[in-house]
Amino acid sequence: MQQSSATKLTFIKPFGEAENQVLSPESIRFLEDLILEFSDRRTKLLDERVRWQKKIDDGALPDFISETASIRKGDWKIQGIPDDLNDRRVEITGPVERKMVINALNANVKVFMADFEDSLAPEWDKVINGQINLRDAVNGTISYTNEQGKRYVLKPNPAVLIARVRGLHLSEKHILYKNEPISGGLFDFALYFYLNHQKLLQKGSGPYFYLPKIQSYHEAQWWSDIFSFTESRFNLPKGTIKATVLIETLPAVFQMDEILYYLRHHIVGLNCGRWDYIFSYIKTLKNHANRVLPDRQSVTMTQPFLSAYSRLLIKTCHQRGAFAMGGMSAFIPSKDPVQNQQVLNKVREDKALEANNGHDGTWVAHPGLADIAMAVFDTKLGENQNQLTVLREEDEVITAEQLLAPCSGERTEEGMRANIRVAVQYIEAWISGNGCVPIYGLMEDAATAEISRTSIWQWIRHEKSLSDGKKVTKELFRATLKEELEVIKQEVGELRFSQGRFMEASNLMERITTQDDLIDFLTLPGYQLLD
Repeated sequence: MQQSSATKLTFIKPFGEAENQVLSPESIRFLEDLILEFSDRRTKLLDERVRWQKKIDDGALPDFISETASIRKGDWKIQGIPDDLNDRRVEITGPVERKMVINALNANVKVFMADFEDSLAPEWDKVINGQINLRDAVNGTISYTNEQGKRYVLKPNPAVLIARVRGLHLSEKHILYKNEPISGGLFDFALYFYLNHQKLLQKGSGPYFYLPKIQSYHEAQWWSDIFSFTESRFNLPKGTIKATVLIETLPAVFQMDEILYYLRHHIVGLNCGRWDYIFSYIKTLKNHANRVLPDRQSVTMTQPFLSAYSRLLIKTCHQRGAFAMGGMSAFIPSKDPVQNQQVLNKVREDKALEANNGHDGTWVAHPGLADIAMAVFDTKLGENQNQLTVLREEDEVITAEQLLAPCSGERTEEGMRANIRVAVQYIEAWISGNGCVPIYGLMEDAATAEISRTSIWQWIRHEKSLSDGKKVTKELFRATLKEELEVIKQEVGELRFSQGRFMEASNLMERITTQDDLIDFLTLPGYQLLD
């Protein structure tokens, strides 16, 4: 353990060469300033989440807020969008690993969202090396040589870089303040900003961020104050730091105007984080027996509650001069030509739906899908950089009832078995340090595993039956988990299974799926199993 120079922060890990590159006395002092200024408010915001959820658990339903009606009715716009963010028609996302950073910035996309959150298992070394990788990318010096001697370097004119920091609920356990782990998001923000803001501004870009898992405008206001505090400390004009907020929690969809308003100097858009949104729908409404979702495969963007969410986001953003970004296509290309064609068709259909709804751009998880997404948006946009002029003024008013509408579809044994296999394999990868994993043709991150395990928890909680008449009980789940663990062993092979952490993953999956109180995020107990 070592104290920082100012003795307010305690670092659990000893500093090596990597740490010394990013954790200088100056960057630590900046981090410390942020922690001292904003930690207590973070604690209060997290407490407020618990209080709000208790009301929903006790029978209330989320709704638009009466006391902020004047903001929703007001005639105001966000401060503005920097030139290099005006065209975001295709964005690629992925963890901050060195090769991934190079390939993503070189892909046929406009933006790379470098992720410290859902697609990164935040081992200390990965978090520190991620900051080094992004610093080198910003400086144009990043390169990577694999074991076969193949060298990866940045092409001219790479994609614009946006860093996604960890959510409000995630801590960085390797740094303590008052004997408590500090905010992971503040740590990610402080280092990325400190290391890169000058170079980014020299290049005509800026310090740009994606903010995940926000639940209320109070949380947006917290981030706005962090940005303003930072700009003031470094003598930068207000609005230099820009953010895009993921609307991926059910409470946030009822506060989109407010989130835009309280971040108006810094925000450039909202994004439909669809997978986390589905997870949040389950988690928020977990006690409401009439809102239980069917098989994950049935919950597509054509479902009424998700269609309403997408359309309301577009209308709200464009009214305020902000971007409305589409969601993630989790598909990855297949080596089988017939299967690959099916993948491409599904991606094209999904992206066409977003483009025709009025989204300004979309997400892909794999460089091999960038061309398809780009072609769809090129066709829709024509000469335009975005669809800010699509105001959807002819739309009906979208109500709370529509946003909360129950979802049709079957609950099947095969759907449950698939959920178990995906969740166990993802948890195994995550606790082994890999937060972004291809499983059965999809690029899975924490959000999709969350849907898989919370769905089954909810089916057990409300004693739902599968389409074959079997009631979903803890006993049925445990028996099925045991069977599917054998299937996973056959699929991955005896050696990989015995060398991996599949039993630990299975035990964690069983615990979080059968305990009476739903755990908010599987990454919280999972983080305890990481270095």
